[in-house]
Amino acid sequence: MKKVVPLFLVAIMFSGMLGAGLALKYLARPQVVPETLRVNVDYGDSVKRVASKLNSAGVLEYPDLWVGYVRLMDLAGKIKAGEYDVNDGDSPLLILDNMIHGRVVQYSVTLVEGWTLKEALVELHSADGLVETLEPGDDVHILKAIGAEGKYQHAEGLIYPETYHYTRGDKDRDVLRRGYTVMQETLADSWPRRVKDLPLETPYDALILASIIEKETAVDSERRQIAGVFVERLKRGMRLQTDPTVIYGMGDNYKGNIRLKDLRTPTPYNTYTISGLPPTPIALPSKESIDAALDPLLNGKLYFVAKGDGSHAFSKTLAEHNSAVREYQLKRKKNYRSTPE
Repeated sequence: MKKVVPLFLVAIMFSGMLGAGLALKYLARPQVVPETLRVNVDYGDSVKRVASKLNSAGVLEYPDLWVGYVRLMDLAGKIKAGEYDVNDGDSPLLILDNMIHGRVVQYSVTLVEGWTLKEALVELHSADGLVETLEPGDDVHILKAIGAEGKYQHAEGLIYPETYHYTRGDKDRDVLRRGYTVMQETLADSWPRRVKDLPLETPYDALILASIIEKETAVDSERRQIAGVFVERLKRGMRLQTDPTVIYGMGDNYKGNIRLKDLRTPTPYNTYTISGLPPTPIALPSKESIDAALDPLLNGKLYFVAKGDGSHAFSKTLAEHNSAVREYQLKRKKNYRSTPE
């Protein structure tokens, strides 16, 4: 008996070690996944529930082994909720590591320069997995949501146009708050580097002017020229007379064309009827337009007109401008366009 018992214990230990080795070998084995599978770990899911989901998805043949390993290593409480992608070649251990480190699925949404805040919200509300909490036009709640309450009266133009990443369950306000922070940082960086004697008193003035520049041209090389025309006009007390402000002031009444009647109809934004800048930005301006507003090309040009190929013709005198209008506006080609392709 003295010889039999030790041999029996050795046999048990050997089989246990062999089983553990096989288990670890399986857990480290790359899984064959025909296409990327998405598994959602909900808040409150037990380890067994997570393993069941992986098994149902076809990526965990032996869920009990996975559960046993997680519990043995005391990792159950470290698994984070969220969506996870399982790719071909991922092992059960790699899947676990992704869940422990919260490597959840990332989504993205792009807010385009030149969009209004209303258009940006429409895009956010159509983004997959992003929760809608804000209504277009509800500036009071939007300003509060992004942390701008008390500093601004209107939310237009305060969000930086950029591609933002998020995870399922994030809210529209989360993206806007990040966009507001980036815009504030951009203004704080650009404003001190402005040229002297600009007719702009605050960074907000620069934001307003930048939004107009953004709507007038998408040609990077023209931004400073467009800015120069507006700055020259502001310095001389001339009205800006820029169509995008008229369109913005018309709101839903704009149907695609501006009539002479519209140019003569006063609104707070109609720069054909008001002097100086409109009361708020009219769009989401890019950093390039902000920099142009703060460092305009001042060469005496007071007018510009779209040439039909996306660029503009600039003039110093009204006579030169009228000539350009006759050339590019009154004799429009069939493929005329005011912005680049």
